Amino acid sequence: MSPTAVYLVTIFGLLIAVFTLSAGLIWYERRLLALFQDRYGPNRVGPFGLLQSVADIVKIFFKEDWVPPFADKPVFVIAPAVIIVATLMSFGVVAFAPGVMVSDLNVGLLFFLAMSSMGAYGVALAGWSSNNKYSLLGGLRAAAQVISYEVFMGLSLMGVVMMAGSFNLVRIVQAQERMWFFLPQLVGMAVFMVAGFAETFRIPFDLPEAENELVAGFHTEYSGMKFAFFFLGEYIGISLVSAMLVILFFGGWLGPVLPPLAWFFIKTFIFISFFILVRGSLPRPRFDQLMAYGWKVMLPLSLANLVVTAGILLWRRS
Repeated sequence: MSPTAVYLVTIFGLLIAVFTLSAGLIWYERRLLALFQDRYGPNRVGPFGLLQSVADIVKIFFKEDWVPPFADKPVFVIAPAVIIVATLMSFGVVAFAPGVMVSDLNVGLLFFLAMSSMGAYGVALAGWSSNNKYSLLGGLRAAAQVISYEVFMGLSLMGVVMMAGSFNLVRIVQAQERMWFFLPQLVGMAVFMVAGFAETFRIPFDLPEAENELVAGFHTEYSGMKFAFFFLGEYIGISLVSAMLVILFFGGWLGPVLPPLAWFFIKTFIFISFFILVRGSLPRPRFDQLMAYGWKVMLPLSLANLVVTAGILLWRRS
């Protein structure tokens, strides 16, 4: 096969894998939370309820794709696509195994941070274009939340960059051959994980769509496939953050006996399960508590981690 053909096969394979995984995660989340809370979960449609996600997709296809007459139609239609595109673009630099990636950028980590922050535009535009007060409040919350936690997410990764000496994700994984970075960068990993919850709007940080306050937040006026895009984007985001946690702090594809790709997916699956179990464990804070936690706790921790890491590396080289 020519290099172009290999490149196209990699892209289409990634798209199929990501969308299939996201659909499967909807079923997996229901089953895992049911087990966690001593319930049955999906168990009617297909064996173990495996066809429940298929049933949901069929139902969404037949729902009316309605645009409110009071909405800003072009922006209303584009907003869900912005979230999907931004998240999928981030997957373009994810290194699944040696040579298994779409693009091996020298600034891959910066590209990931840039694309992940673009998702805030989709949520903010959805809230604004809906011309609904609850949606607007959800959009404003999302913008403030993402902008704030993007700062801490970026700072938490600078220790990893200093230890690896590169923004290239492949080199970051290779730098962990002797020791995974979650040990020396435990604080950075914790800050990145918390910021990942905030970036994906997952419980306990799902305040932009807090149903007890904002009905459904920024997607209150959405239905049909547009609503499905928001739902799908959330699960793609969970997979992305879990994959980045594995690459940056847990050695990526490194591991004994099993093939590199198998190790990568096993580690990623563990973090996806953690994301799901947190949903069934923690309560939702108030929005002012969320923002105060970010600026008063996450920012000092990430700055302290950055200074201490820099100091230790300078001391070692002197």
